[in-house]
Amino acid sequence: MAQVLEFKLPDLGEGLTEAEIVRWLVEVGDVVAIDQPVVEVETAKAMVEVPCPYGGVVTARFGEEGTELPVGAPLLTVAVGAAEGSSGSAPSPSSSLPSSPSSGSGTESSGGSGNVLVGYGTGAPAARRRRIRPDRLDRAVAEAPVSVAPVVAAPVAEVLVAEAPVHEGPVPVVSPLVRRLARQHDIDLRRLAGSGPDGLILRADVDRAIRTVEETAAATAQVQVQAPVAAVVAAPNGVAAASDAERIPLRGVRGAVADKLSRSRTEIPDATCWVDADATELMAVRAAMNAATGPSAGPKVSVLALLARICTAALARFPELNATVDTAAREIVRLPGVHLGFAAQTERGLVVPVVRDAHTRNAESIGAEIARLTELARTGKLSPAQLTGGTFTLNNYGVFGVDGSTPIINHPEAAMLGVGRIMAKPWVHRGELAVRQVVQLSLTFDHRVCDGGTAGGFLRYVADCVEQPAVLLRTL
Repeated sequence: MAQVLEFKLPDLGEGLTEAEIVRWLVEVGDVVAIDQPVVEVETAKAMVEVPCPYGGVVTARFGEEGTELPVGAPLLTVAVGAAEGSSGSAPSPSSSLPSSPSSGSGTESSGGSGNVLVGYGTGAPAARRRRIRPDRLDRAVAEAPVSVAPVVAAPVAEVLVAEAPVHEGPVPVVSPLVRRLARQHDIDLRRLAGSGPDGLILRADVDRAIRTVEETAAATAQVQVQAPVAAVVAAPNGVAAASDAERIPLRGVRGAVADKLSRSRTEIPDATCWVDADATELMAVRAAMNAATGPSAGPKVSVLALLARICTAALARFPELNATVDTAAREIVRLPGVHLGFAAQTERGLVVPVVRDAHTRNAESIGAEIARLTELARTGKLSPAQLTGGTFTLNNYGVFGVDGSTPIINHPEAAMLGVGRIMAKPWVHRGELAVRQVVQLSLTFDHRVCDGGTAGGFLRYVADCVEQPAVLLRTL
């Protein structure tokens, strides 16, 4: 006899409260194995393949691709034991399996792994996808125990505006992002009918309400417009825009970047100092390190890896900048280790992977880890854990062909070093004019953690190591 179990969107960690369905990996009627990935979701920090802790037949999916779901919302239901009698069989948990899987670690058993994130499962190979005939699927659902209530996908509710009745009692909203979005667009959450479980108001509901208000305003403006020009309407937040203007939702990685940068500029009193440095000797050292050939030669060392190693040495001398500010306690928290973030531009937007314990690594080790994380970033496979926990960020915007910038601090860190392009320029070297490889370095720092003397000392030390790499060797 089949038992229908509901698999809910798990807590993906790092304080995330919602995720957007990017791509379903299974269809209704497919046979799935324990820990087989069933859906690809995008959080504010990463793309994640979510595996199902049950083995059986998929009887329902909840949410179309592009839908945003809160943590705890149903993802799909699985008829456990429904695959029996079909060609082959899939692992299935016993009837005692809990309806809400645990995110803790464990080993595979007949009761399912209980693991919900790729990389934390049993590692068993995914079973070949099979489709159960409709008659068997219907029978499996019909034979489910009475104690397991059939789960029905919640219909998308119509958004109620203006004349809609006002909800009494607490508004059914879980996500703080939904509340903020509604606040920014003057949407009264009490007048919305949520499309989530038990009337939960989702981001999609607020987005529909915003579109309704905008479309109404646009229609009214078009009626009033007499001249043959593009109508201009007032958006709910007071921003004027053409009625045919493209509107791009700030969501996913782009939304997370917007929130973090806005918070940084709002909370952190930042200041920037910069200096030009002669990088000719640094480039020569890199060339010498990469000159080795043959089977024993290691991977090539990048300029970014050398600069990262210089940063860890500078932070050892100026620990004030490897810190964060606890605003509630009014304390500066100096951190014992350096977890070095580096900015990486991807098709999904700007991300900052983190090299853990960078202060314990040499240039070759840092370079290898940067290369590994960069490849994961390009393929969208970085986990949330690999994008959080940084204590200092290195931003090489020189790859875009620009000389300088004023970086925005990666909140809640205290500083960021920016590096421009390295290019040939006239430079006074040993009292004579010469053509040298020059780079501009800029440091943006939180003025609460230190004064300009400390920031200037850090930047000057970095510049000295760039100009004379032997300085770094003398201080190790």
